[in-house]
Amino acid sequence: MIRICATGDLPKGSVISADVHGTQIALVHTEDGEFHAVHDECSHASIALSEGELDGCALECWLHGSRFDLRTGEPTGLPATEPVPVYPVEVRDGDIYLPVGDDGRPMPSNGVTR
Repeated sequence: MIRICATGDLPKGSVISADVHGTQIALVHTEDGEFHAVHDECSHASIALSEGELDGCALECWLHGSRFDLRTGEPTGLPATEPVPVYPVEVRDGDIYLPVGDDGRPMPSNGVTR
């Protein structure tokens, strides 16, 4: 497990980008209080999803409007047709953690790799 940040660093409705041993992660705190982590790159264009707009449990790429479900990584709006990796998040003692492999990189929970 690797600590990403404190929960207080990520207010509800916000998204931040974090580098986890060379893997860019978009860490999201939805309005319903849930924390999610996805690969911080749109599968349609190499654009940081963390710069996009959060809408419920979806993150929208600002360039072409592709939308991704934060729970599954599946695209919910074109032009993207390929999912993005989703990473499990653990909140413990006020901090946000992601599990990592032996190489220090986060391990996707949906089987999608980039």
